[in-house]
Amino acid sequence: MSAMRLGRLLFALALAVLGALNLAWADFSYVWQPVPKWLPWREPLADASGVLLIAFGLGMLVPRAARLATLLLTANLGLWLLLIRLPVLVASPGVAVNWEALGESMMLVAGGWILLASVSGRESGWRGRFDGPQGVRLARLLYALALPMMGLSHFFYLQYTAAMIPGWIPFHVGFACLTGAAHIAAGLGLLFGVIPRLAATAEAVMISIFAVVANGAGVLGHPDSHFQWTDLLVAVALNGAAWAVAGSLCGAPWGLAASHRRPPVGSSPQ
Repeated sequence: MSAMRLGRLLFALALAVLGALNLAWADFSYVWQPVPKWLPWREPLADASGVLLIAFGLGMLVPRAARLATLLLTANLGLWLLLIRLPVLVASPGVAVNWEALGESMMLVAGGWILLASVSGRESGWRGRFDGPQGVRLARLLYALALPMMGLSHFFYLQYTAAMIPGWIPFHVGFACLTGAAHIAAGLGLLFGVIPRLAATAEAVMISIFAVVANGAGVLGHPDSHFQWTDLLVAVALNGAAWAVAGSLCGAPWGLAASHRRPPVGSSPQ
């Protein structure tokens, strides 16, 4: 399976199951959708959000509906970024977790954006600029800017990150620092075009391992926890976004030569 197809499958299924969680708990997905408790009609809105996530996520896997579903899902993620994450950050810019949350949402939007380009034809005009090669480059830039936010959070919340690592793995603090530094390095590699394909692929592999080892273990330990399930599914969606970014660089050189060539953008299904 190609990186782009793997990314699409993980991204779509994770967000569809998150929608099912909204319906099952009659509430917005914990942490990922931090909607204030005072919001009127909270339960019906949570149900509506769940239905949309299910419809758009599953629609991404249906060839005839894939483009529209991916567009609507990416727009949905963009609204969460602009209406929830950004205002919270502006209100409290000194709180590190707000930067992490913003980076997480930016990664999801970037992943959806690249997956949209992968099912869109090459068109001229504004549409081509949005989901054509130029749009994919902007999406990768958004993704690259988000990674240092995620990496720095490992250092600001070092003990929390270390506690997520299962007990059978030694050197918890060391691994927490290593993964934080790896996020930052991957972001810089993509941002400055230094071995970007290797940086994106290494980031995707790391998130895959972390999702299985840390988030998967959390669900196994607390299978009735809304938080643990949301954490796992968001990690899987982020993993899908990471593989989509890596897939958009398919065909680019693995080494330093990548900084001197314009890589493919994955603008057709792989």
